Amino acid sequence: MSKKTIRFWEIDILRGIAIILMVIYHILYDLNYFNIYKTNFDTFFFEIYKYGAASIFVILVGVSLSLSYGRIKNKMNVKEVYFKFLKRGLSIFAMGLIITLVSLLYIPEGFIIFGILHFIGIAIILVIPFLKLDNFLLPLSLCFIFIGVLLNSFIVDFKWLLWLGLIPSNFFTVDYFPLLPWFGVVLFGVFVGKKLYPNHKRSFHLNDMSEHQPVKILSFLGRHSLIIYLIHQPIILALIWLIF
Repeated sequence: MSKKTIRFWEIDILRGIAIILMVIYHILYDLNYFNIYKTNFDTFFFEIYKYGAASIFVILVGVSLSLSYGRIKNKMNVKEVYFKFLKRGLSIFAMGLIITLVSLLYIPEGFIIFGILHFIGIAIILVIPFLKLDNFLLPLSLCFIFIGVLLNSFIVDFKWLLWLGLIPSNFFTVDYFPLLPWFGVVLFGVFVGKKLYPNHKRSFHLNDMSEHQPVKILSFLGRHSLIIYLIHQPIILALIWLIF
């Protein structure tokens, strides 16, 4: 198998688990929104659930970026690497804009302004200069996370730094991933990827379980997590409409 087609099934599994957790959360949210099945999301459990699933997903974004860079850094020059990441980032950000338009029709009072796809698109572009770092990645990631948590604790009376992490008063949206602290989480993922998969090679021994049926299912979901994210809400809403 060529390096070009190598995938690490354990990463696909984790991404598959994260996408399942996200879909379950959105099913409960939609049922609650339409007063079909009430759920109290303002509990410690759901806070851990929501941010835990999101953190797994965003860390894996960083790991994947590290793997991608490790695979191409010796095959492309700096300019080619930059444009590859730029093109990928802009395409995902554009998908985020589509989600914004759809959410404006679906939940006008809480439509998505800077959600997970907007964030991932920008993060892919901004991460480029950090991919060459090694020793400073961990402290930088923790620093960004700390600053982000600090920023998120402030309430401001303007919206133009919403994307950064400064939250305006009376702000509500159903999906919000500001650059800080989440870019720090991406950098932590890049750090993990560099340590566990240097130069796109696994640095630890792991028995191959990729042919087991549950692993195949989760890996499939993980490999197609982006398309699942894009289509799962219309499917959920259609099923709710048909059933209820």
